[in-house]
Amino acid sequence: MRTFHKLDDVPRDFDPALVSVGNFDGVHRAHRHVLDEIVRRAKAGSGQSVVVTFDPHPSRILRPDHNLKLLTPLPEKLRLLEATGIDSVLLLPFSRDLSLMTPHQFAHEILKKRLHAREVHEGYNFHFGHKAAGNIQMLRDLGRDMGFEVHDYPEMRLRGERVSSSHIRKLLSEGRVSRARHLLARPFSILATAGRGRGYGAKYTVPTINLARYEELVPKDGVYVTRTRIGSGNKNECFDSVTNIGNRPTFGSDSFAIESHLLNFHPLELSAETEVELHFLDRLRDEIKFPSIEALKEQIGRDVRKAQRYLRLLS
Repeated sequence: MRTFHKLDDVPRDFDPALVSVGNFDGVHRAHRHVLDEIVRRAKAGSGQSVVVTFDPHPSRILRPDHNLKLLTPLPEKLRLLEATGIDSVLLLPFSRDLSLMTPHQFAHEILKKRLHAREVHEGYNFHFGHKAAGNIQMLRDLGRDMGFEVHDYPEMRLRGERVSSSHIRKLLSEGRVSRARHLLARPFSILATAGRGRGYGAKYTVPTINLARYEELVPKDGVYVTRTRIGSGNKNECFDSVTNIGNRPTFGSDSFAIESHLLNFHPLELSAETEVELHFLDRLRDEIKFPSIEALKEQIGRDVRKAQRYLRLLS
């Protein structure tokens, strides 16, 4: 997959393109449905399949106090887009200037002039241009004038739930990682590096691995069944795990932490650069304050047994 980091990186003789424009945060089932279709049609018609997306997310420029947390930080989003078989990604730096482009300017300068769009594929609620003034009907009208077809896709629902980035964020904020997994078509995951804990796990309860500070979306505080990948490339191992997200109130701590107890643990060599990726499968319980360390250890034992039963059934 080729990645163009600005408009001028796109070759002037770029092949006619089948394009989808969007944020693609999460690269969820509905995104995949559109992308699979343009990949299929591009291969059948000898064109280029192209995604146009933005960095940073437009909300971070237009609504900075909104404090949007991403489902997929940019490196992960690009990895997931590449896995769809897309030929190219145009990663436009989102700025105030770009946000001021009219729908006509966006369609002419980016879709027609630079990408030589033959088809544009978008969801039913697609909006574009300054103040989101452009919609699917306007895009279709512009396409008739500029020589591209527009294919729009209805809202996707799964068991009555909307498949959308905003709805998946809501599910995760409620701790409903199992439902989010179905809408994403994969477990929600976070990728960071190993961090230093305070030693509570090894000293008082069970050995844990801590994540370094993570700035994007994490599920609601609580205890989860997870799988934890440690390391990268050919040097990685995957462990069944139980993960706690929260402030560890039993220890009187007020510091947020994400820490995983590895069920099939063995000694590991870790550094500040070691990759740690958590895949969230199911929620076990809220994080609560226990009357004693012994009571916490007993609860962790129950959590582990529940997680092991869940993982056996899953496999």
